[in-house]
This record gives sequence, structure tokens and C-alpha cells, in this order.
Amino acid sequence: MPIAILVVTGASGAGKTSAVSALASLELPGVRCFHFDAIGVPTPEVMHRDYGGPEEWQAWATREWLGRLTDLDGSVRVAVLDAQTRPATVLTAAGAGTTWHPHVVLFDCAHAVRSRRLCEDRGQPELDTEQMISWAHYLRDQAIALNLPIIETTYANLAEVTHRLRALVETLVTSNAPAP
Repeated sequence: MPIAILVVTGASGAGKTSAVSALASLELPGVRCFHFDAIGVPTPEVMHRDYGGPEEWQAWATREWLGRLTDLDGSVRVAVLDAQTRPATVLTAAGAGTTWHPHVVLFDCAHAVRSRRLCEDRGQPELDTEQMISWAHYLRDQAIALNLPIIETTYANLAEVTHRLRALVETLVTSNAPAP
């Protein structure tokens, strides 16, 4: 049976990594969680030299992850990937809809909240840039255009966000269960 792959995307500070980590700690049957950055993120210089730039590296890494996830053993019904990637890259990747079922959910929040999370909570003010603001807008626009689910994290705490993500994942587990 083809595996369902749920890519949780969003700009830095939207809450996706925290929610995917919290979901993983629940150890739901048939669900495994992964973090995109676990493969290592090269420097911008290496991205340009080896891949043509950050966007090209991101597309390559997304395809690399999707290939790895399709090779999981049959006990995994849903693979959840925390990834800052374009939904269109996921939905048009090789094997999407045939050897694996593609799903994308956007985590999004107000810029002021994302800025506080990045600067104060995470101590990463270098990520609070105009480019990140544009990326967040781009992802929201793409999610709306593709009619993807959006989990709004502006006013929700981690437990609430994880609950919403879990509900989505459990729907995918049920719909991806083997026939009796």
C-alpha cells in the first residue's frame, strides 16, 4: 500500500518543528515523524556551488526526503515531514499520487508572533528578515491557491496546535489503512 506523506511547511517561527516534535512524542501507531534539516543544511556558498542556489537545494532536498520516506517499511502509514518547502514541489514530485500520497499543511502566524518566537524565544534574530516575511506570504498564497489546510498558530498554544496536527494525521492514517 502506498504511504501517505504529510509535509508540514511554514516560515521559520510558525511552530511546525515544535508541533511535529510533540506529535512524534505521542508515538501514534502507523505514524513516523521526520525533520527536514536532519540531513544537514549546507552553507549558502555550497548551495550556490553544488545546486545553483538555495531554491534549487531546497527542491533537491525535498525530493531526497520524499524518496527516503517512500522506502519506509509497511508499518508506517503516514510519514510526517517538518520542512520549509514549497507545496508545489511536494505535490508534483516523482511518484506523487501513484507510489505515495502527497499531503501538505501550512503552519502560519502573524509576523509579530513569528518575530517574537525567532528573536526572543529561539534567539535567532538573523531569521527575522524581509525575505522570511515574503516567504511566509508566498507560502500562505500558495496554500490558499492549492486549497491546502492551514493551521493558524498566532493565538494557539503548542498543545492546541499539536491537537490540530494530530487530527489531520489521524484522518490520513484512517484513509490510508489497508483494506480488510
